[in-house]
Amino acid sequence: MQKKIDILSLADQELQTELFSLGFEKYRSKQIREWLWKHAVRSFELMSNLSKEHRTKLSDYFYIPTIELDKKQTSNDGTVKFRFKLYDGKLIESVLIPVEDKERYTVCVSSQAGCSLTCSFCATGKMGLLRQLSVSEIFDQYILVNEECKSRYGKNLSNIVFMGMGEPLLNYKNVLGSIQRLSSEDGPNLSSKRITISTAGISKIIKKLADDNPNVNLALSLHAANDEKRSEMMPINETNSISSLMESLKYFSKHSTGKISFEYIAFEHFNDYASDAKNLVKLCSHFPVIVNVIEFNPVTGVDYEKSSEERINAFARMVRESGVMITIRRSRGKDIDAACGQLANRV
Repeated sequence: MQKKIDILSLADQELQTELFSLGFEKYRSKQIREWLWKHAVRSFELMSNLSKEHRTKLSDYFYIPTIELDKKQTSNDGTVKFRFKLYDGKLIESVLIPVEDKERYTVCVSSQAGCSLTCSFCATGKMGLLRQLSVSEIFDQYILVNEECKSRYGKNLSNIVFMGMGEPLLNYKNVLGSIQRLSSEDGPNLSSKRITISTAGISKIIKKLADDNPNVNLALSLHAANDEKRSEMMPINETNSISSLMESLKYFSKHSTGKISFEYIAFEHFNDYASDAKNLVKLCSHFPVIVNVIEFNPVTGVDYEKSSEERINAFARMVRESGVMITIRRSRGKDIDAACGQLANRV
C-alpha cells in the first residue's frame, strides 16, 4: 500500500504536479489550495466544490496533519495560553495577548517543540529541542488562536510574533514558509509588516532573512550590552558575539523595511547599572532601533531576580535621555506561566 503524502507539506507547484498525475484538472489545484490555506479546512470531506470522487481520491492519496487544543488557560489580565498537541503527541504553546483599547490582538507562536538554546533565564531552554515544527503546525497556531480571538472580541488577530517556544532562525525554512502562507492571497493575506521574528541572535541567518523576506520585523533578544554578561546568560553569544550581531543588523537595516527592536530583560544588580545603559546606547547608534525593557518573570530553578521598579525606571530614563526610543513592557499572563521565558508546557 502506498504511503500517504502530507498535503500541507507540498509547495504549490508540487501539489499541482501530484494532482495532475491523479487526473485532476489544472484549476483544481487553486481550489484545494484555498481550502487548505485560506479557509484552513482540515478535512477533504468539507471541500464542497469538489465531487465525491475527487474527495475520495484525495483521501486515498493524501492526509492532512492537524494540531489539537489540549488545554487553555486565561490570565487575570485577559491573556490566554493555549497548549496544542501535535500529531505525534508533542506539546507546544501559543499565547493570545489582547490590547482592546488599541484594537491590537497579538498571537505569540512557537516555532519549535522545546529549544536547543540554553539561555539561563528561560524555561523553554530547559526542555531541550524535541523537534522542529512544520509550516502547517506554525500556520495552524495562528488559525486556532484567531478563532478564539474572533469568538471573544469579534476581531481578527492583528499581529503575529515568533516569540513562543524555540529559536525561529534555527527552523528557518519552515518559519519562512509559514510566513509566506500567512501573507499569501491564497491564505489569510496578512501584511508582513505585522509579523515579528524574535531571535537570540544567529548572525548569518539575520542577513539571509533581510534578503529573503525584507518586510518582516526583527526583535533581537539582547538582554546585555557586553559580551561577558551576555555569554553568561546566553551561550549562543559565544559563537554570535555582539559585534557580529551588530554587523548583521546593520545589513538588515540597509536591505529591509522591517523595524528592529532590542528586547532587554532587566535583572536586579546584573544588567541594570548605569554602565549597562551607556553600553546599550552605543549599540543603538548604528541603525534605527527601539528598545523594549521587559520585566523578568519567575522561572523555577533560575537564580536571577527581577529589577526593582526604581532601577528599571532609572535605567530607561538614562537610555531615553541619550536619544534612544525605549519602552518598559509590563508582563502579561505571568500568573499562568504565559509570559516571556515561561513557556514550558506547565499548567
